[in-house]
Amino acid sequence: MQRADSHLCYSHGQKGFGAAFAIGVTLNIVYVVAQIGFGFAAHSLALLADAGHNFGDVLGLLLAWGAIYLGKTRPTPRRTYGLSRSSILAALANAILLLVAVGGITWEAIRRFSNPGEVGGKTVMAVAAVGIVINGATAFLFFAGRKHDLNIKGAFLHMVSDAAVSIGVVVAGAFIIFTGQRWIDPAASLVINAVIIWSTWGLLRDSIAMALDLVPANVDPTAVRKYLESQKGVTAVHDLHIWPLSTTRTALTVHLEIPDGSAGDEFLHGLCEYLQVEFGIEHSTVQVEQNAEACSLAP
Repeated sequence: MQRADSHLCYSHGQKGFGAAFAIGVTLNIVYVVAQIGFGFAAHSLALLADAGHNFGDVLGLLLAWGAIYLGKTRPTPRRTYGLSRSSILAALANAILLLVAVGGITWEAIRRFSNPGEVGGKTVMAVAAVGIVINGATAFLFFAGRKHDLNIKGAFLHMVSDAAVSIGVVVAGAFIIFTGQRWIDPAASLVINAVIIWSTWGLLRDSIAMALDLVPANVDPTAVRKYLESQKGVTAVHDLHIWPLSTTRTALTVHLEIPDGSAGDEFLHGLCEYLQVEFGIEHSTVQVEQNAEACSLAP
């Protein structure tokens, strides 16, 4: 049996996002502190709910920022892939953190329906209006990277949803001023929670899938197999595995049966380069076999 391994690795760093994270975290920390203070002063659960959401986003931004830094660490004899999978764990922790916050706020909102307090509608509107500007500006910082990294996408989606939620809080404050109905505040907080769950669900689903080593959503495993099977001299493909190394990097291992043993370095490097360009799989290891019966992993 002839065996040959080919490795082709392309690095994609999140250059320029360090400043975006620093600015986004700073703006949102200041805003969360302001929301909590004005929320208690105005007796607004909707404002506190939005503050809880924004605080979760601050932690999420910090987790994503830290994961990107860890992902740049070099491999070691024990950490052969480095710490790039930390970005997956950060995305998963971010989603779970937000859902836990939603549960606590929902419980308090239900309790307040039976005993609503006085709510300062004008204060709620003013603070939320500031949030529209801050969240919108922060979302813009991550706009460019949202399609290439689940962490960056999570940050972008949360900031966009925050801006939308702040618009909802402004509307709730206006209704409270014009109608005097205090139940609008806890009702608005439940609507906010629904928006949070809707925006977080995709992040939770994708991060769990990555943590379980499912094929990334942007890679079609059937198309990859067909491409490998179509290569000259290949009679069979087996032991094909595709999994995420991080939120931005994908790996592949496969055994190709080539009875005539014609695959050389040029063939292997061309194969790996095509997998990277067409499927986004940048870390490929290919084993060539002349006699599949000698492979213990062959079907």
